[in-house]
Amino acid sequence: MNSTASNGIVPNAQRLLWAGFMAILAAGVGFGVRGGILEKWGGEFGFNATQLGDINGAGFTSFCFGIIIGGIVADIVGYRVLIGAAFLFHLLSAVVTFMATKSAPDSAFTCLYWGTFIFGVANGTLEAVANPLVATLFPQNRTHYLNILHASWPAGLVLGGFIGWFLGDGLGWHWKSQLGLFLIPTVLYGLMFFGQTFPKSEASEKGLSLGQMFKDVGLLGAVVACFLLYLFFQQLFGQLIANPAVASGAAALLAGGLWLAVGYITQFSIGSWLLFILFVTHALVGAVELGTDGWIQNITGNILTPENGKILFVFTSMLMFLLRFCSHWIEKNLKISPVGILFVCAVLACIGLNLVSNVHSFGGALVALSVYALGKTFFWPTMLAVVSDRFPRTGAVAISIMGGIGMMSAGLIGSAGLGYAKDRFASAELRQVDENLYTEVKSSKPSRFLPSIFGEVFGFDGSKLDEAQKTKKDPASDEAAKARAAKILDASIAGDRKTLRADSLIPATMAVIYLLLLLYFKGIGGYRPVKIEEAH
Repeated sequence: MNSTASNGIVPNAQRLLWAGFMAILAAGVGFGVRGGILEKWGGEFGFNATQLGDINGAGFTSFCFGIIIGGIVADIVGYRVLIGAAFLFHLLSAVVTFMATKSAPDSAFTCLYWGTFIFGVANGTLEAVANPLVATLFPQNRTHYLNILHASWPAGLVLGGFIGWFLGDGLGWHWKSQLGLFLIPTVLYGLMFFGQTFPKSEASEKGLSLGQMFKDVGLLGAVVACFLLYLFFQQLFGQLIANPAVASGAAALLAGGLWLAVGYITQFSIGSWLLFILFVTHALVGAVELGTDGWIQNITGNILTPENGKILFVFTSMLMFLLRFCSHWIEKNLKISPVGILFVCAVLACIGLNLVSNVHSFGGALVALSVYALGKTFFWPTMLAVVSDRFPRTGAVAISIMGGIGMMSAGLIGSAGLGYAKDRFASAELRQVDENLYTEVKSSKPSRFLPSIFGEVFGFDGSKLDEAQKTKKDPASDEAAKARAAKILDASIAGDRKTLRADSLIPATMAVIYLLLLLYFKGIGGYRPVKIEEAH
């Protein structure tokens, strides 16, 4: 197959690129709108931060099933079948989500959770198509075109933020009307993909079997994915089985069985240690980028005002959108390898999160979030490019598993962990100030996160927090009520600041890993893409 860096290997390469762009845009719009209506769900249904984190996280954890299963079967069933399945899942997710009603808050949680879960499956299935497709279409410049593909994500966040800002806050649209707008880009990507032909991956063209594509993943790579699957199954079975030990045992048995299955199809290949490290690092990427994205609008809106939170979210997402078109210029003109870009980004993300944790004004938040946005911009697509460059014989398998790992981590560790941290830090802050007031506003449902490591806490009841915010704004409220509301809101803000500082430890760890990888590649003569004939 012949190609130029800009035209791709087939005549319809650009149309397929922009169809993939539109597909991920639909995911970004849905995610962006959800970020803006989390607070409304908390107030309407009385959810605490951990419950909201669980709902938000469902879209991440379910993503892994779509992308991993889709990546494994992509060369068997074809991209067209996967796109059709994703389209139907997107429609079904809207139906299930819109079944949530205020009159039945318990079933509302179920509808919102599973609606978000199905939405994540659709998004994952689409990325199982888009990522390997673009990597195949533009083999000479993967970092650049994967960053363009994933510029659609922040573009979707911008549109989602504008929807919440103008239609929600400005015109008073109900959250269901806002969320339903993601169906517009859904219909568009369906039309753009319709009737198109798709190239096969290099590994598929060479006739490699599924077992051969899995060789580099091996037992080492599989253990990362299976550990996260264990956490997911433990959470799922915990809702179905009363005995925690039995639930954990069943989860371990299922995850262990999947790990042995990978061993069987690869003839128990150990796999590549480098790919193992990249998988672990991408779990951190998912936690800090997508996990934080799910909460940052809520957190900055709490520290400043909800309106400022939406404006800042739209601004930083727009900044990410524009920057993702610049990765080729950075590589070419600044002579920085993809791993070098990742190292710089990790340092900036760590600095940015610490700066955001200390903001007190809109201007300060604008600067701090710009640093954070610059840091997180290139993480996801550049990691995919590195795996595609270094492990060509894995076809769609490795980058699909990597995407699944990132999303599972975002849901199980990032989003849920930040929700738990907010509950833990805010409740501890209020208990120090006024124990009796904390007793009045604490949630009736406990907050849990990795229960074998972190203890159970009781965060704030979302409806009580919403009531405190209304009391603060209401001129008719008496001074005593306003003083009580101020204590609650101050504790909530203090909890948010501590949550962001704790979150900054993730990119700090990533920076160390990327630095070690830079030294490794320098020791072997520098970073470069590997041809499939060189892989062994």
